[in-house]
Formats: sequence, C-alpha cells, structure tokens
Amino acid sequence: MKIEEVDVLIIGAGPSGCVSAAYLANNNVNVKIIEKSKFPRYVIGESLLPRCMDHFEEVGLLESLKKQGFEKKHGARFLKKEKVCNFDFSLKHTEGWNWTWQVPRADFDNTLANEVQKKGVLIDFETEVTDVEFHDLYVLTSVKGKDGKTIQIKSKYVIDSSGFGRVLPRLLNLDKPSTLPKHSSIFTQVKDINRPVGLEGTLITFDILETQVWFWVIPFSNGNTSIGFVGPTDFINSYSGTPEERINEMIKTSPYFKSRFENLEYLFEPKIIRNFSKSVTKLYGDRFVLTGNSSEFLDPVFSSGVTFATESGLLASKLILKELNNKKVNWNKEYVDYISEGVNVFTTYVNEWYTGNLQKLFFHEPENKEIKKQICAVLAGYVWDKTNPFVTKHNRIVKSITHLIDLETETKIIN
Repeated sequence: MKIEEVDVLIIGAGPSGCVSAAYLANNNVNVKIIEKSKFPRYVIGESLLPRCMDHFEEVGLLESLKKQGFEKKHGARFLKKEKVCNFDFSLKHTEGWNWTWQVPRADFDNTLANEVQKKGVLIDFETEVTDVEFHDLYVLTSVKGKDGKTIQIKSKYVIDSSGFGRVLPRLLNLDKPSTLPKHSSIFTQVKDINRPVGLEGTLITFDILETQVWFWVIPFSNGNTSIGFVGPTDFINSYSGTPEERINEMIKTSPYFKSRFENLEYLFEPKIIRNFSKSVTKLYGDRFVLTGNSSEFLDPVFSSGVTFATESGLLASKLILKELNNKKVNWNKEYVDYISEGVNVFTTYVNEWYTGNLQKLFFHEPENKEIKKQICAVLAGYVWDKTNPFVTKHNRIVKSITHLIDLETETKIIN
C-alpha cells in the first residue's frame, strides 16, 4: 500500500483546519489536509464573532476574506415580543475587533481552502479517514479517496478539525454526553426578496418566541438569508409533516418576521439537527489533538462555533510547532486548561440563556451601560479577558444580578 509522509496531517478543511494549516505552512512545516467533502459545500455556522478576525489576520488569511464582500456584522439584535436589545461590538469592554462577518459558509470555507492551497498546503478533497494507528514516533492514518483506493499517511501529529464529522472521537471512542440541555434546530435559506432596505435588512437578529425557543435571521450580502429555529428537541419534534411543512408552521409563530419570510421558496429542503450539543472525554492524546466542533459544540445561540474552532486550531498548531522544535509542551495547562476556560464561560451563558436569567438581564430597563459593555465583550468572543468580571465571575454574576432585578421588581410591586 502506498505510504505518504508529512509532518502534520489535518482532518477537515473548515476554518479550524485552514487556520491550523496556514500557521504551520507559514512556519515551513510540511502539512496536508484530508477533507471528506467536495468544495464548495454547505455547512451551518454562518455568523462569526470578532475574536476570530484576530486568528485570520495572524495566519495571513484575512485579506483574501475581505475581498469577498461578505456582509459585515457590527453587533446583534435580540427581540422578545415588544422588547428590543441591541449589542454594538464597538461598545464593548475588551479591546479588539469591532466587527466581523455573516457568511454563506460554502463561499467562506472555499475562500479559506483556496488561500491555504496558495500557501503550498495540499488538500485531498472527497477523501475519507477510515482508520488511524498510533505508534511511538508517528501516526499511520488510512484514507480512501474518491477513486476508492486506500493509501496511508505517516505523520508526526494529527489534528482533528473534522467538525461534526468528529472523526477521531468516533474512531477512538472519545464521545461523551454534553452537560447542556438537549436542544435541536431546523434551518434553511431563502432568497430574501422582502428584505427591508438599510440596517433592518442586514442586521442579525434572534427572535425569542419562548424562553427556550428562538428564531435566527442571518442576512448575507448575496441577497440570501439564513433562517432557523432552535428549541428543546421535544419542541422540534412536536411539529409534524415534512421539514418544509414544519418550518412553515414555525414561521407563523414569529409576529416580527412572519410577513417577511412566509410563503418564500426555500433554497434547499430545511435540515434538522437533533441534540446538537457534543462533548468528549479528552481534547488531546499522544500525537493527536482535537479542535473546533470535533471536540465540543455548545449551542448556536451566541455564534461561538467558528471562533472556538479557529482559537483551538491556531493554539494546537502553535503547540505542535513548539514540539517539532524540541520544546516541551504541557498540553493540559497550555491547551486543555486554556480552551476549557473559554468553553466554560460560554457554557455558563448558554445555560443562563435557557434558564431565562440572561434574557432578563438583556431586556432590563434602564440598562446599565457598563454591564452591557462587559456582556458585549463576551458576545464578541473575548472570553479569556481576565479584566472582565463577566468572564472571571461568569459562574455566579448573571445569577446574582438577575436576583437583584427580581428583588427590585418585587419591591416595585409591593410599593
């Protein structure tokens, strides 16, 4: 059987894999990507956070993305009946990017893959990992190409950036249940012919229909808009019929967006992902590391997926480069602890979103501008900023403030 040799093999050509590959290629590491799909291909995760712009800039991918004219995202809007809460990324506690993009991922990921290939990285598309063997000094990965032939790739390290494909968690039995509630989503895209002009037509919006049920609206610069509903799995399953019939009925429950999206033709049959939250027993092992959604996926409510993918992908490649240069790496401290800090912050916010506490804080009036700036920094992806109390005290601060809001409300009722 044919055997190829590289320094680092990356599974998956999404944002995490491409950022990893770009960093390693910039540092003259021989790297190759195996990608199961044919690009361009559809994938979910169309709303980015400002934090990931730092990653694209650092590895030299930003300029190619800027040329694509993707819809700029300067913040986000949350609706709950007649209440409105707007977040402006320029008004956040942490210094950093004040904007990012809303992107059709097929185009976005294809741009990244093309740019990485220009850096000399080989990408084998329509190629599937079938087996992996770990040895003392190398990893032997078996892959099957679109021609049906199997070859083996010998590498010093493997980075699993396979996203929802979760290649190594599946092959190595690393999956474990998520601690988050079981939620599901149904989504599609439309040609947004009823889109209002100006900011209203381009602003990403989260329409809260019930405490645990919400509707996303993500407009793209090409005139299409991504729409989707998220809620408890039982809620999604409570609608009968085809996926198209289900989402038709759900759209009717959004008074704000019903007239804009009702009766529009869908660009593809609505897709359903059930129980989307995922976790793993470990993030790394001897000669492998998991990044992005192949390791953990939380919830789409705060659009954290791509940012965690690029954050972990870049860090993994930096640590591998250190070891290739014969420098010692403490993977628990430098990778697991660091990534877990950010994941834990977002996990708190996801949990407090679905308890209703965070929603209560969002819509409380009069708003506290300093608190809002600190929350905005979290929503922008800067969840490692230790100067932000909504990062360092994440596990109690939302509960504490909403408790004060409840006491204030009770006092007003009594008086």
